[in-house]
Amino acid sequence: MSGSVPQPAEPGAASPVDPVASLDRTGGYLGPTGAAAVVAAGRATPGRWRLLLRKATFWVGASVVLFWVVCAVFGHAIAPYNPLAQQLLLNNQPPSGAHWFGTDPLGRDVLSRVITGARDILIITPLATILATVLGTALGLAMGYLGGAFDLVVGRLVEAFLALPFVIIAFLFVVALGPSVRTITIVIGLVFTPLIARTVRTAVLVERQQDYVSASRLLGEGPARVMFGEILPNVMPAVLVEFTVRLGYAVFAVVTLSFLGFGIQPPTPDWGTDIAANYSGLLAGYWWQTLFPALAIATLVTAVALIADSIEQVLSS
Repeated sequence: MSGSVPQPAEPGAASPVDPVASLDRTGGYLGPTGAAAVVAAGRATPGRWRLLLRKATFWVGASVVLFWVVCAVFGHAIAPYNPLAQQLLLNNQPPSGAHWFGTDPLGRDVLSRVITGARDILIITPLATILATVLGTALGLAMGYLGGAFDLVVGRLVEAFLALPFVIIAFLFVVALGPSVRTITIVIGLVFTPLIARTVRTAVLVERQQDYVSASRLLGEGPARVMFGEILPNVMPAVLVEFTVRLGYAVFAVVTLSFLGFGIQPPTPDWGTDIAANYSGLLAGYWWQTLFPALAIATLVTAVALIADSIEQVLSS
């Protein structure tokens, strides 16, 4: 919408270029300047998305992620052995032709556990990131558009929430609800919500000053219609970048919870659980029991980071 006289921002609202806006001092992944650049570029050049398909880093990252998705879906068919089957006479065997990644202290095939261990991680991380993105986007839209006292109060609550260590929050939820896929998904989703809200708020502060927002107000559209019908489509580039970045962080979060005993419980194959159970074997020379799950984590996180970086470069260039 264009051709209308823009209205001034509401009293008490933060300026989109205000460097001392409370939440912008800590910033999200993009930060105030990065969020504004991504939003502007994404709004001005929709055809820029085609450039993403020309980036080698995007295809490398997408290929690795696709590999782990295949392992998550068809893991039990691909794995050469039952990941839960114990063969105590074959415990702590080094990599060989029979067991490419060796065996663990219970004689279980490490390769089979690595392959099938992708399942729960690739269920939890997308669901948790989607939850965080939906809640964080809605909260960021409200904070950035409404401004004033609402932005100030919610902003302080967000800062207080972010001051709490992730492990403490996770521990409280797990003790209250019990360790399960649902609990871990909710925990990670809630922890990442304020991080995404912070970046979306910055992008909304930029969009709120555009003529189409002023024209929407003149036409009598309510706040919900302006936020979700007018502003949201224009801040989606920043939301997409945040989603891909938080997806990589969610992998680390799931693995961390499992490593500490708050996540996926044994004997279910899980990379973090297997590292926690076997890392002491490094001193005895059983390096393969820890190395291969760690490499699985590294490849997945790096692949997601490559995708996120490619998207951010395309949108902000």
